[in-house]
Amino acid sequence: MNRRKFLGLGLATVVLTPVAINAIDFRKEKPDVWKAQSVDEAISALYGDKKLQDSDKVKIKARKVASNGGVIPITVKTDIDAKSVALLQDVNPESAVIVWTVPEDGIVDYNVKIKMKDSGKVIVVVEGKDGKLYSASKEMEVALGGCEG
Repeated sequence: MNRRKFLGLGLATVVLTPVAINAIDFRKEKPDVWKAQSVDEAISALYGDKKLQDSDKVKIKARKVASNGGVIPITVKTDIDAKSVALLQDVNPESAVIVWTVPEDGIVDYNVKIKMKDSGKVIVVVEGKDGKLYSASKEMEVALGGCEG
């Protein structure tokens, strides 16, 4: 089979494959999350009065010291059967960074780059399909003047 025919068949397969995406636009559905100036406010706006429980099944991977607050790589990982995952921080004016809707049978292994203006804590909240909230946090140091560094 020549390369063009192979690529054409591959493209046709991608176009014809049905995809069910059921993502929630959290900025539209829960606008108060994005105005919250504390982690507790953001969690309350996102999940109501559900209580968090620390879990060693929620993993945050990041350098202890970020050399540039404008580009901090973070990996969030969990084996919990999740409905949503939220990444928050406690130093910027608004606490919410990102909220993901986890698709059915989705794997939570996300890599993002965030900004932090100063040293502080990043918090991950995993909303399990069992209705419970699982969390983990990590203290981070930001060198060279935060986002401007």
